[in-house]
Amino acid sequence: MIVRRRSNPIRIGKVTIGGDSPIVVQSMAKTDTRDIKATINQIHKLSGCGCELVRIAIPDFEAAQALSAIKKKTTIPIIADIHFDYRLALESLKAGADGLRLNPGNIRDREQVAEVVKAARQRQVPIRIGVNAGSLPSAPKPKVSTSEHMVAVALAQIELLESLDFDLIKVSLKAFDVLTSIESYRSIASKISYPLHLGITEAGLPAAGAVRSSVGLGILLYEGIGDTLRVSLSAHPCQEVYTAYEILKSLNLRQHGPVLISCPSCGRAEVDIVSLAESVDRKLKATNKPIKVAVMGCVVNGPGEAREADVGIACGKGKGAIFRKGKVVRTVTEDDFLGALLNEIKNIEGE
Repeated sequence: MIVRRRSNPIRIGKVTIGGDSPIVVQSMAKTDTRDIKATINQIHKLSGCGCELVRIAIPDFEAAQALSAIKKKTTIPIIADIHFDYRLALESLKAGADGLRLNPGNIRDREQVAEVVKAARQRQVPIRIGVNAGSLPSAPKPKVSTSEHMVAVALAQIELLESLDFDLIKVSLKAFDVLTSIESYRSIASKISYPLHLGITEAGLPAAGAVRSSVGLGILLYEGIGDTLRVSLSAHPCQEVYTAYEILKSLNLRQHGPVLISCPSCGRAEVDIVSLAESVDRKLKATNKPIKVAVMGCVVNGPGEAREADVGIACGKGKGAIFRKGKVVRTVTEDDFLGALLNEIKNIEGE
């Protein structure tokens, strides 16, 4: 059983992070924020696939000012991603940002940070201290490890915000290197009680990036570390959300959307089980109901696995058995495999 690290809860808009709240899934819009229509459309898609927080890039004042119009047409909380110019944070707060991400590697002036903190405190808007291995200030000691340096930078920024009477803080320590990320999060988790945002930054294309993220984030989540997460992939942001939920579902930390059990296929299979499973997976993207669907291709494990699912099919030569809640409900011909299974899924969704 996973015992989660206790953290102080904070609220970003209507979403609570930390404490006893579920681990929150977030992503980042990949549109030009200044393109208001495109950004709104992508946020709507993210909301539809289960994203609970969305971060948007604020590279200049036009983007910061666009935030106001974007907020009026969207419902999920929006976090403004700020680098280099603290004034963009101030403008984003005026425009209604629900949260800020500040990078202590490129906004270092105490007076500038103090101005942002004052404005955020007045609006009760949390700040994520977003430490990134790729943008760290120079290390004070030449032989310090990257993970030690990341933790030191985060702790120094926490101390600064606390000295300014601000504690609506969330922390992340992201690196591409999985072991560096794990070491950093493990270290800081024992030193602070603020909620932690998990991520493996610049993880890569969907296949490799999902593996890197699953390994790094999965280890931390299994150890009870993490209150929110983003899977960073070179892909549409909805793919990040799907992958994040798969990681959480695999550890029984969240139940969101369907779980597809499908056999890998082998020489025993007498049907094209891979194509069938892919077709079912595409159809399942349209539902958020937490049902378990099995697509199995032979008599070895097929019937047993299909019986464990809410609904499933065990395929044989020319025919297959449709299971529902552990019982065979009918036998169908190969031409009807997909249609019959989808019909049973639809029936169970309506219950």
